[in-house]
Amino acid sequence: MHLGRPHVIGCWEVDGALVDPGPESSLQTVIDATGDEKPRAVLLTHIHLDHAAATGALVRRWPELEVYVHERGAPHLIDPSKLLASAERLYGDKLNYLWGEILPVPEGNVRVLGGGETVLGMQVAYTPGHASHHVCYFHEESGTAFCGDVAACRIPPSNLVVPPTPPPDINIEVWEESLDTVAAWEPGRLALTHFGAVEDDVPGHIAKVRSKLREEAELARQMTKEAYDADNEARIRRALAEEGLEGDTVNRLPVERPRPLLA
Repeated sequence: MHLGRPHVIGCWEVDGALVDPGPESSLQTVIDATGDEKPRAVLLTHIHLDHAAATGALVRRWPELEVYVHERGAPHLIDPSKLLASAERLYGDKLNYLWGEILPVPEGNVRVLGGGETVLGMQVAYTPGHASHHVCYFHEESGTAFCGDVAACRIPPSNLVVPPTPPPDINIEVWEESLDTVAAWEPGRLALTHFGAVEDDVPGHIAKVRSKLREEAELARQMTKEAYDADNEARIRRALAEEGLEGDTVNRLPVERPRPLLA
């Protein structure tokens, strides 16, 4: 229910731990859903605001709460000043409206990941490409891979796959390697932050993400930013129209809309 819209940002609960709690602007939804019980921990796939902006507010609510994050993202979670300065340039006066209050996380609460660990019964893999500080988690017991943005976006009821490609961290080659890492787990289910579970054809979804990444990279190389943005939105709207869906579905795609790739 981000800004009143369903199926935009998903916080996943796994054995009492929260994976990607989302923005502070939607925190009350999470608190209501968990019955205001203290989470076992917070596990972040990465620190982009739509995934992690509520983290500081959760730690303020429960001061002993542990937060797991990749080593590249940890300093910006502890001191979000550079992250906020960048976000303010992008979102301007809509920053607070979109993401809510963004609070620092005390260093003592932060548990730093490099990839290769096992945390709360889940395997951790370093999966850059979308962001240089991205990790994925594999819950072997349920066969679920918690993919953040590595496995792209698929906003129901549409089957349209959209890789979120905000600069400056995009690297298509390493993103494809990260898809290989997820595929090697042979998950029966992909837990997407945007939005929901993919469980009908996991290999097919991963193949589609790979294909879309290559397609968008080539288009971005050929066009100016303005031309690419307009073309991308037009293609999304056409695809939704072909599925018989209303145009508003495009507005439920993450604010991190695909942008020209720095390639």
